[in-house]
Amino acid sequence: MAFKQKLVRFFTFPLLWRCIHMPGKSHKGPLPAMGTSEREVQANVEKSVKMLADVFGERNAKNYAGLQAAAAYIEQSFKALNYTVGKQAFQFDGVEMHNVEAEIRGKDRADEIIVIGAHYDTVYGSPGADDNATGVAALLEIARLMADSVQGRTLRLVAFANEENPGGAAWETMGSYAYAKRCKERNENVVGMISLEMLGVYFDEHGSQKYPTPFNWFYPEVGNFIAFVGDIPSRDFVTRCIGLFRHFCQFPSEGVAAPPFFRDVNRSDHWSFWQFGYPALMLTDTSNFRNTLYHTKKDVPAIINFEGLARVTNGMALVVNDLVNHD
Repeated sequence: MAFKQKLVRFFTFPLLWRCIHMPGKSHKGPLPAMGTSEREVQANVEKSVKMLADVFGERNAKNYAGLQAAAAYIEQSFKALNYTVGKQAFQFDGVEMHNVEAEIRGKDRADEIIVIGAHYDTVYGSPGADDNATGVAALLEIARLMADSVQGRTLRLVAFANEENPGGAAWETMGSYAYAKRCKERNENVVGMISLEMLGVYFDEHGSQKYPTPFNWFYPEVGNFIAFVGDIPSRDFVTRCIGLFRHFCQFPSEGVAAPPFFRDVNRSDHWSFWQFGYPALMLTDTSNFRNTLYHTKKDVPAIINFEGLARVTNGMALVVNDLVNHD
């Protein structure tokens, strides 16, 4: 780092400390051997990613059949786990789209709701393996791992349509916006929301990770970590989630709770929940700041690190279990 950048970093750090300081420490060094249960997670997420990206392919208003097939696959997966499943319809570009919701009511604090979400649509022209078949695969696997574990708060797992809102449509056309708006209209107490957004690309090479300025001055240049990204009002939720992840999971992790004028912290379904005052974060491999094949026809299962995806998914299931069952 050049002397001028070091000087700017020195004076900027106190201003950003509250945004970038996170509890615990990111895992460093070799990853532990995977056990039988983690290998099962890996097999399951790989199966789902390949089903969504290879079999259904592009999933949006232009390839409506692929979008419908993905929604049906998600709905059937939830039902097989004995969740209560519902669908929320909304219109985009002249077609009806659906959010698919699975719920297990809490026993002790049923009125407090944890939402875990992932969008299942893609941009035009992309099979969307990382963006966002990986998020959906993790969502389905967390549903399996949590199926018999809900005691405290209500757990909702939601697959959203139209996060990509192709053609530059307003963000308010996202399925997650329709869903968060309905939560608000029903006066539902969503105490935290996690958007699973691109979870499958990891590299060990130096220079494999990029950032928007000024965050490139504070975070590692190796793209081997999962990121917890929120805004300042959601900081307590961000710090709790990354703290739990670092406690439960030996996998590199970074976190930030930044002002929303840094546009890149807004770019997923968590943004919709912010609009209605709900604490929310995005869990991500950092999208185009690492994945150079983002939003292209080459976003295929071959680029996914399924072992890394499995480790993150397993760790997040433990985080979700704590969020649901503990204060």
